[in-house]
Amino acid sequence: MKYFVASDIHGSDFYLTQLIEAFEKEQADKMILLGDILYHGPRNDLPKWYAPKEVIPKLNALKDRILCVKGNCDTEVDQMVLEFPIMADYAIITSGKEVIYITHGHNHNSKNLPPINKNEILLHGHTHVPVCNVTETHIYMNPGSVSIPKENSPHSYMIIEDGVFTWKNLQGEIYKEFRR
Repeated sequence: MKYFVASDIHGSDFYLTQLIEAFEKEQADKMILLGDILYHGPRNDLPKWYAPKEVIPKLNALKDRILCVKGNCDTEVDQMVLEFPIMADYAIITSGKEVIYITHGHNHNSKNLPPINKNEILLHGHTHVPVCNVTETHIYMNPGSVSIPKENSPHSYMIIEDGVFTWKNLQGEIYKEFRR
C-alpha cells in the first residue's frame, strides 16, 4: 500500500490543485489528510487563492481514496459539504511492520502522547513544519503544510511505502527520507 500524506490545505485551491497533480503522479493507493481542510484559521494569513468552494468538489471527486482526521479548524459544517468522513480525532494504519497513529496534532502530539507503544509512529500536521524525530518512546513525523508552510519549509507532502517515509515538495522533489 502506498500512502500519500498531506496536511493543512486551509482552503487553498491553488495549492490543492498542485497537491492533486502530485497525488496522480505518485499513483498512491490512498490520500491521508491530517486535517485543516477548508478554513484558514484566525492565526494564519489567508493562503494563496483561498477558495474553499473550489476545494470541496476537487476533494469530493477523490472521496473513495481519502482517509482524513479532524483538524482544529475543521467543523461539522465542513463535514456537511465534504463527502468523506473528516470528524475522527485519530486513526491507526499500518505500513508493513509499522504501526502509525495519525491525528492532526492539536490534541495528541509529542508533548501529549496518544496511547502508542514504544517505537510506533506518531504522524500529525498542525505545526506546518516537516519533522522526523526519533525519541526513546516513539517516532514523530509531520509532512509539513500544503498551503501555509512555516519556518522556511516548502509546500510539502509525504509518501509512505514499504517502510520508507519520503518528504517531497509539491513539485515532487525529495528533500528528506527516513528508513527503518
